[in-house]
Amino acid sequence: MQLLITGANRGIGAALKTAFSARGDRVLATARTAEGFLPLDVADPQSHRALADRLEGEAIDTLVCNAGVYLDKGQRLADGYPPDIWAQTFAVNVTGVFLTVQALLPNLKRGTAPRIAIISSQMASQTRAPGGSYIYRASKAAALNLGRNLAADLKPQGIAVGIYHPGWVRTDMGGGGADIDTDEAARGLVARIDALGLSTTGCFETWDGRAHPF
Repeated sequence: MQLLITGANRGIGAALKTAFSARGDRVLATARTAEGFLPLDVADPQSHRALADRLEGEAIDTLVCNAGVYLDKGQRLADGYPPDIWAQTFAVNVTGVFLTVQALLPNLKRGTAPRIAIISSQMASQTRAPGGSYIYRASKAAALNLGRNLAADLKPQGIAVGIYHPGWVRTDMGGGGADIDTDEAARGLVARIDALGLSTTGCFETWDGRAHPF
């Protein structure tokens, strides 16, 4: 199987790259700027075009949209959440996902049982609304909605789409007090992605296989 993983130079993306590679899958790993990775700035349409040109004619069986940012951690409602953070976050976490799918759709159509995995978060769910982190929560909710609608449009083309909460993971984003490490998250996500098919397209699941409420 050939996969492409965005944001694969660190955190969950790097762990997914290691997990898939270890079992013999071919992994095309992207990063904004990192030696040994395919260059892709998911917020830059020109970067997507360059990647699509580079991969023209290649088959991608699985696309993992992992790249993401959490820029509003610790912001205060009274004087925080500036417009530039809203713009940057949505450019990566929402528009970046869409542009990646759009750019690589011809490659997915060449794949075998093609599928798209969108790494979202339980913070996308309307059932979890404790306040704070407004920008990140809104962006992940938008990514969830995007994935659900992509699932509807791509099912007739034979492409399945799954949206996943990777767990609260010990990364730069998740912090040192999180519940699980990147290897555990990756093992669970690999199992979820392997199980994804047209019969489950549009699912929103946790890394350990539980259906997550929308």
